[in-house]
Amino acid sequence: MTITRTLTGLAIAAAFVAIAPVAANAATGTSDAVTAGSAATTWGSYYAPGKAAKAFGSLKATGEDHADIPTADTVKISGKVYDLTRKSSCGWAVFRVTYRNASGDLPFKHRSVLDCSYGTPKNFTFKYHDVYQVELKVCSEPKAAKPSLNCLYAGTWKTLYLSK
Repeated sequence: MTITRTLTGLAIAAAFVAIAPVAANAATGTSDAVTAGSAATTWGSYYAPGKAAKAFGSLKATGEDHADIPTADTVKISGKVYDLTRKSSCGWAVFRVTYRNASGDLPFKHRSVLDCSYGTPKNFTFKYHDVYQVELKVCSEPKAAKPSLNCLYAGTWKTLYLSK
């Protein structure tokens, strides 16, 4: 009788372990394809200090590779940046894209989008390959060729994508 109860308990536990992930995906509305990062996700609105600029958009990561250093084959980032001041300031959306290079290192590149037209957003779209992480910082500064060191290094970056 004790062996029968033990075997019955093991059978019920095994059935629960097999069904639990399927039930969890059904309850949350996700599937393995969505959690792997192949669907577009929205991000934002993120604001500069004092709400002088804002940015929002979407990000789509496809072809995640979970080898030694997990990366997405392609990441497409699109969105809008707004200048919300009537002064001489502009709205900056600064992206820090960390990627895997040929030697397997993880360097990063900055990609900046500038909007100096109050009330009219600037649209942007760009792609990168072998992406490990995408981060964003929104700043409000005077028009320049590139964002200031204060914009790049003060405050915190918002993580938009991290390959797992």
